[in-house]
Parts: sequence; C-alpha cells; structure tokens
Amino acid sequence: MANIDATAIVHKDAVLADDVVVGPYALIGAGVTIGAGTQIGPFLRIEGPATIGERNQFVGQASIGTGPQDLKYQGERTELVIGNDNVFREFITVNRGTAGGGGVTTIGSNNFFMAYTHVAHDCHVGSRTIFANNATLAGHVEVGDAAQVGAFSAVHQFCRVGEHAFIGGDTIATQDVLPFVKTVGSRPAKTYGINTIGLERKGFPKETVEALQRAYRILVRSKLKLADALAKLEEDFGFFPEVRYLVEFVRGSKRGVIR
Repeated sequence: MANIDATAIVHKDAVLADDVVVGPYALIGAGVTIGAGTQIGPFLRIEGPATIGERNQFVGQASIGTGPQDLKYQGERTELVIGNDNVFREFITVNRGTAGGGGVTTIGSNNFFMAYTHVAHDCHVGSRTIFANNATLAGHVEVGDAAQVGAFSAVHQFCRVGEHAFIGGDTIATQDVLPFVKTVGSRPAKTYGINTIGLERKGFPKETVEALQRAYRILVRSKLKLADALAKLEEDFGFFPEVRYLVEFVRGSKRGVIR
C-alpha cells in the first residue's frame, strides 16, 4: 500500500503505486495515476485526468492537473501527462489541456521546475529542461529538450522554444526562441549569440559549437534575406545535425523567430 498521511485525501478512483508517499493534507483527485517512487509533498493538489510517471518529486503547496485557464473551457475531458524523474518545487501550477488545443498538456522527464513556475494548457515541455523561479508559459507553448527558461520570464502563447535554448531572466518572448542561442530582454527580446559555455558544459564537441557560432552570425548578423541565409547554412554546415535542426526550426516558425 502507498504511504498516505492520515490527513491526506485520496479519491477512491485514483491509482497509486505501492511505494508512493503522500504527505500531510495533500489532495489526490479522481482519474489520477501516479507511478512508483513518486513523492507527494504536503498541501499538494493533483486533479485528473492525469498520468504521472515514476520517481517524480512534488515538494508541496502546488496545484497540478487543474482545469485550463481558458474562457472557452466548458468542462470537457482533457488530461495532463508527466514523465519520470521530474522535480516540482513549491507553488507551481500546471494545467490540463483544452479540447481545441489537442486535449493534453505534456511534460517529459528529468525536468526541474523551481518555485512559482507555471505551465499552461496544451503546453508540451520536453526533457531535461530547467525553469527558474516564476518562469511562465502561456497556452500552447512548445519547449524543446534541455532548454532553460530564466526567472520571471514569460513565453507568449503558441510560441516555441528550441532545444538547448537559454532564455535570460525577465525576458518576454513573443516569437519563437532559437535553439542553442541566448535570448534576453523585454519588448523586444534580442539574441546574444550561441550559448557557448552551456553547450560546452553539456559535452557538445568544439567543432559543433564553432559551426553553430558561424551559423548564428550568418542567420542574425549578415544582411542576407532569411531564405538566402537558411540556404547558405544548409550549403555550408548541413552536415552538422544541430545546424540542420536550427534551419528546420526557423522554417517551421509561424510567429517568426527572435533574432
């Protein structure tokens, strides 16, 4: 049996693995499934439908899987899906999806959400990301693997954040955030080159980092039209998968990219 504190309330239709720990005054609703090794801290609220994987840590005083903050929402069945080995600190809010947005909010594995972060409806967060205190995602935002979102930053609805992107504190991103790049500022946010130190710490080869640096200069600092710049990146650096991903990310943008 799961280790459930006497003051916690767990709905009879919730499914908890045998070694799940539920702290004082936590509330686990109907339709919630929680995997092995997960720890639910005190005063935590989880609503369903929600599927939570293994070895997740919810420190407490957070609201997970509640309905979307969307005026169009009329109680339709939507869900939240969370992977494994994530850390959710105090006072975090994570909302389920909306019917119009695909019906599901997803979070991958090995992510670290610091205090007061918010993941809105229909967001899709990859794995190994870091969200600093008060980082906020509006609805329908996609965040790639290993991205970092700085403290007090906000990402506008329907924007994308590329893999290994670095968003500095107090940034307001109203367009897509380039992968591998440092993006900082508010109205407008601007880019400040490849996140060289971060990529090196993650083990990226020197030649890959140098190729990304040269690609960035062509994309952002040259006077080439965007289509011409992308074509040159493919021609000069297309044998690097990271550069190919950068090109595909820009071409796939619907809101434009921050440069």
